[in-house]
Amino acid sequence: MKQILLITDGCSNVGESPVLAAAHARQEGITVNVVGVVDYGTIGELGSREIADIAKAGGGLSRIASTSQLAQTIQMMTRKTVVQTIQQAVNKEVQKILGEGSIEELPPQQRSQVVTVVDELTETSPLRIALLIDASASMKPKLGAVEDAIRDLALSLEAREGRSEIAVFHFPGRSSSEDAVLDMDWTRNVSEVRSLFSRLKMRGATPTGPAIFKVLEHYRYDKLDEHRDYLPNEEDEAREGMIGGYVV
Repeated sequence: MKQILLITDGCSNVGESPVLAAAHARQEGITVNVVGVVDYGTIGELGSREIADIAKAGGGLSRIASTSQLAQTIQMMTRKTVVQTIQQAVNKEVQKILGEGSIEELPPQQRSQVVTVVDELTETSPLRIALLIDASASMKPKLGAVEDAIRDLALSLEAREGRSEIAVFHFPGRSSSEDAVLDMDWTRNVSEVRSLFSRLKMRGATPTGPAIFKVLEHYRYDKLDEHRDYLPNEEDEAREGMIGGYVV
């Protein structure tokens, strides 16, 4: 499962629409979740509206969080979208058997078994998250909270049974021609994310749309995808069989 987790205060002001970029991500099977750390007043309202629109276009979730709630919000959203993705896959299998049916229409015992499998897959399915951090000037007072939240996310990913990989980008880049910077390439050693924040340089513009496209490009052409993408192994096939067995 592939996700982009965007952390921003909204109000992009450079380049392509971030809503359009999120829609492209969704077409490529990548969910876009957005956590907003916004200010009060008119700017905050505009930012909140953009945050919701980006997530909707990207098939993901959006939440507005205070700095004190940020860590809990990010972890909750990550888990919830994993569950959502798995439930969608299970529902498709159920529909093949029941026509327009859903999990809720299964007999109670079978429904309980399917829910158990969904819970298990939530913890064991491979997960790849690209963190995209808004490092524009307006985010500077909030960066400490973002750092703490990302460290907590790293700890929660390390605790999962399944393979978790993470990459980290920030935007804008070092010059006006650089929309986003790759700070850390895909790694299973998610604890490495904790050392990144001392390198972030805050700048003025907010090219959110171009930054999302930059992450999409990395997803498309990353050599790691070509050589060690999540190929089905015996354990994966067994889990798929479990779903089929419960809904037949």
